Amino acid sequence: MSINVCNDRSMASITSLPSGVSGSSLVLLSEQTASSSATIDFTSDIDSTYKEYVFKFIDIHPATDNVNFVFQTDTGTNTNYNQTITSTYFRTNHNENDGNTPNVGYDTNRDQAQGTAFQEIGSGVENDNDASFVGTLKLFNPSSTTFVKHFISTTNCMHEDNVTRNMFIAGYFNTTTALTRVRFKFASGNIDAGTIKMYGVV
Repeated sequence: MSINVCNDRSMASITSLPSGVSGSSLVLLSEQTASSSATIDFTSDIDSTYKEYVFKFIDIHPATDNVNFVFQTDTGTNTNYNQTITSTYFRTNHNENDGNTPNVGYDTNRDQAQGTAFQEIGSGVENDNDASFVGTLKLFNPSSTTFVKHFISTTNCMHEDNVTRNMFIAGYFNTTTALTRVRFKFASGNIDAGTIKMYGVV
């Protein structure tokens, strides 16, 4: 088997992929910008069209200091947002002044074991004027009526006391019913500003 290589240093010069290589692309389906919003809900375009959906969080700023960013899903036209979740949560920290020892840790109080609460994907977000929360959430095959629905999230925030906190969260919604809606919010207070974009992966 031969190996296909790119001889041109400019990736922009590539007009097609080599034989046998496939790629994927993001299709922007919806974009919402917060303005003192209690929640941001995506209630349409989550269907069997795509097997993977990606949510991008851009400069999400809380109205309240030191708050957690969370999400949940629901089925059909239901609005309880209480689907059963099993999840994991670990994070890394480092202070602006290098005053603490950088560390990696698993947070047992932020995961769920068959819980129905909103899943935390960002912790202790500051509301300083220059502070925000960013990252991605991937939701896999939400329309499946055979399998549970997996999710993976990688996020970062300016945590309280000027700490950068990188968070890694994953899990599944333990249901074989199709998920049709997703809600994002802070556990306390409004979403002061920021944008969330939802993409389908081709």
